[in-house]
Amino acid sequence: MTQPHDIVLRNANILDTEAGTLLGEHSVLLRDGRVAEIETGAIRCDGAEEIDLKGRTLMPGLCDAHVHVTAFTADFAKLKATSPFYVAARAAETLRGMASRGFTTVRDAGGADWGLAKAVEEGRIDGPRLLFCGHALSQTGGHGDLRGPGEDGLDQCFCCAGLGHVCDGVPEVLRAAREEIRRGATHLKIMASGGVSSPTDRITSTQFSESELRAIVGEAEAALIPVMAHAYTARAINRAVRAGVTSIEHGNLLDDESVRLLNAHGATLVPTLIIYRSLVEEGEAAGLAADLVKKTWDVLDAGLVALEKAYRGGVHIAYGSDLLGQMHRRQSEEFAIRSEVVQPADLVRQATLNAAQLFGMADRIGRVRQGFYADLIVVDGDPLSDISCLAQPERHILAVLKGGRFLNRRDL
Repeated sequence: MTQPHDIVLRNANILDTEAGTLLGEHSVLLRDGRVAEIETGAIRCDGAEEIDLKGRTLMPGLCDAHVHVTAFTADFAKLKATSPFYVAARAAETLRGMASRGFTTVRDAGGADWGLAKAVEEGRIDGPRLLFCGHALSQTGGHGDLRGPGEDGLDQCFCCAGLGHVCDGVPEVLRAAREEIRRGATHLKIMASGGVSSPTDRITSTQFSESELRAIVGEAEAALIPVMAHAYTARAINRAVRAGVTSIEHGNLLDDESVRLLNAHGATLVPTLIIYRSLVEEGEAAGLAADLVKKTWDVLDAGLVALEKAYRGGVHIAYGSDLLGQMHRRQSEEFAIRSEVVQPADLVRQATLNAAQLFGMADRIGRVRQGFYADLIVVDGDPLSDISCLAQPERHILAVLKGGRFLNRRDL
């Protein structure tokens, strides 16, 4: 990987994600992968590349807290049976696409591993910083168990890009959690309810006993890493939050008690609204069986209602997309959907500050600030007044930098 050189960005309107305002025209010096200096006047730096942003918006790179970068198909059973070499090549394409849309840090929710994250870190793949859980922990017959009702054998290969790590009982979940941590997981994922893409469970089911949930959370706490929990219904959400999970993924069927518990426990909600619209429109074409696509209708319309309830209730919310296969291209449409109930400044925070806090990286990403990573995007327009600047990246995002290196650059 080539080392980043000094860059001075002049005439930048800096988006202050915390205050939700634009800070006039500034100059920003990028050095050694970080923001080295921010000034209202000119910055002189011998040998630096100087780029005039001409009053365009400079803001921190975006974060997506729920992705599946190895899912080149929506058919997870097929994914598991595919060569890991082929999966890695397709994942590289997906990661490059995410970077082109302005995402500089993403959190994988099942499938990515330490090798893929290392390839990104070393610059062998141009893509966002990659946080990974390895395989999501699932009970037998749970959302991470992809066997059909007539399949009894359980072949678990953890070097392949499958979704789930099936385990039952406290001793097994402890071992499974410790194995994922041993393999370098930056967080753990629990399948705490039924889901759309799993063949033998119901959306309404709860999964894992409370003792199993607490055992997994305890292992994560011992390793000082967070826990994300897939959960749809209020019943599943509430028991997972009481068990101590860090974030609830999806949460389409939450209730008032869920909002109270999320706030009381300081947990984050990660809605993923674009995936349901995408599945209804093109799920079968992306590889998901028709009978599983039908399960989407159980949660489709409820998602926006749940987001509004949580948003008005003061819940800490982060940006997520959860897309699969050909649907990855729709990652930025989540902004447009959420904008129906969320104000632009708060929506920007969900994809920057709030996600950074969820990732435990609030001291490195999520702001344009001296000492922070030079993970930045240049936007033609003001996202605080028109969120379509982020929802339509092909039109409005002119450059993407990660660690002071351009991943994408045009018209500058």
